[in-house]
Order: sequence, then structure tokens, then C-alpha cells
Amino acid sequence: MLKAFGIAQNCLVEHPADVAEKVLAHSLWIDLVEPTLAEEARVEHAVGFDIPTRGELAEIEASSRLYQEDGATVMTATLIRRGDDDRPESSPVTFIIKGQQLITVRYHHPQAFPQYVKQAMRHANGANGWSVYVSLVEAVIDRAADHLERVGQIVEDTSKQVFSTSFLRKQEPKRRKRPVNLELMLGKIGEEGDFTSRMRESLVSISRMLAFSQAVLDQMRATKDVADNKARLKVAQRDIISLTDHAGYLTSKISFLLDAVLGMISIEQNTIIKIFTVASVAFLPPTLIASIYGMNFKIIPELQWENGYPYAIGLMLASALLPMIYFKRKGWF
Repeated sequence: MLKAFGIAQNCLVEHPADVAEKVLAHSLWIDLVEPTLAEEARVEHAVGFDIPTRGELAEIEASSRLYQEDGATVMTATLIRRGDDDRPESSPVTFIIKGQQLITVRYHHPQAFPQYVKQAMRHANGANGWSVYVSLVEAVIDRAADHLERVGQIVEDTSKQVFSTSFLRKQEPKRRKRPVNLELMLGKIGEEGDFTSRMRESLVSISRMLAFSQAVLDQMRATKDVADNKARLKVAQRDIISLTDHAGYLTSKISFLLDAVLGMISIEQNTIIKIFTVASVAFLPPTLIASIYGMNFKIIPELQWENGYPYAIGLMLASALLPMIYFKRKGWF
């Protein structure tokens, strides 16, 4: 899919899908979303630059992601989003700035892009490719902050569920109220840990891209637009540093929470095993009594007792209840 945008009255405007080649060549921003070969060829002919292929976008070397060629600045960063099933999706997004134009190439749909378009259609901050690029990066950073806030809230809510404790009116500790499903909670924490890990990877790639952008702008002729973009990039870099630190804090907290949930699951399993152990020990004396009176010897003193059967039953019940009462007083179950 190919989208082309221009500027009118300091607002971003979208050109029709069948925009003429001449208009495409002078568009402020060309957004290629999962482009076909025909769309790539059309843009390459309009701007006079070879668009990187999907395989080239996936390269992890800095020299393959950040470089200048044929008068164009090519920068690639890994951006993350939550998919339809709320699972994290990450994919490289390339920003190409040539002259006054910005070309973006992406194969997924970060929410920051439509968020920026909606805002810029009311007011665009700048009227060149670098200004649009910086605005997009700011939208990406804002979205990353929202994602980390959500992860933090989920971690906080899960922590409360794991460590919640109820007490009796007499202030005596009562067994912890067990969450509905600790295994399900463990899976949720694992998903948020995976998302946070991917977010840190994304923030690192964005940080490298911003540092490269800053170096490119430093080499450009000093103008008001260049100075404004450099100032905005410095603010964005500081935001990235703070978000990276916060992501590290969340990662350590999630790791601790994973260990805590695993410990809670182990405690629950030990409690179940303890109940079976206490029950088996409590029923050993009745089993012994039943075994004794089940022996097939010819002479057994109680064999001719008229009340021998209720006596044996009562003795077995008493031998089972007494250990249970003792274990209960000891607090073993």
C-alpha cells in the first residue's frame, strides 16, 4: 500500500491513491506499507533512489541500518506494537530522507503512525522531511511510554493479587486467599516480560538511530529548521534514556514476580501433598485395627463379643479422630 502526503496551510494532507507521478515526486512524505514490487518501482522512479528490500531491512549491522547514499539518509529502527491478540509484534521500519522528502518503508502497523497523521492533519510541526521524521519519532516515543505504563499497571495489579493476604477479626493470620489461576497468571507475567524485552530492544535501536540523525544534522548548514530539529532530537534522546531505564526496572520487577508466582505454585502443591500425607498418617491406626480384627485365627478373645462389631468400628473412628485433632492443634493443616 502506498500513501503520499503533502502540506497545505500548515496541515498534513493525503493525496489520492492514484496520484500522478509528478505529484508523488514532490510529496512531503511517502509511506510504503507492505509495498508491492510495482509500488516500490513507482516510488524509486519518482524519487530517484533504490528502496531497501525487506531482507535488507532485517539486517542488524549498524552499517546496514544507518548510512548515507546518493544524497539520501537511510535509517532503520525496530518498532513494536501489540497485535490483535494483544501479543507483541516487532519489525524494522526504515526512514529515508532525501532533500525535502521523507520515505518510510514498513511491513507492520505501529499505532504511532496513524496517531501522528491524525494530529498533523490539524497542525503539522514543520514542512520538510526532517520535521516529519522527528515528529514521527516523537509519536513513537509517546506510544512506547504508553505501552510501558500499561505493562507497569499490569505488573502492579498482578503483584497485589500474588501477595494479597487476609486476616481474621482476631488479627490471627489466615491462609492466603489463592488467586483464581496461578498458572494463568504466570503466563500473563511471561507475556509482559517478553513485551518489555522487545521494547528495550526497540528503544536501543531508536536511540542509535537518533544519535545518527543528530550527527547528520550537525553536518548540515545551520538554519532555523535544522536548529529546531536538533533541539527536538535532544529531547527525544533524553526521553529514550528515561524509558530504557524504566524498562530495565520493569524487567527486574517482572523477573522477581515470576519467581514469586513459581514459589506460590510450589507452596500450593506442597499444601496439597501435606493434606494427603496427614490423611494417610491419620488413617494408619484404623487400618491397623481393621487388620488385627480381620485375622482368621480360630481363637480371638473378642470374636464372641455381642458388641464386638460396634466396638471395633468405634475404636477405628476414635483412632482416626484423635490424630486429626492433634494435627489440627499443631496447625499442620
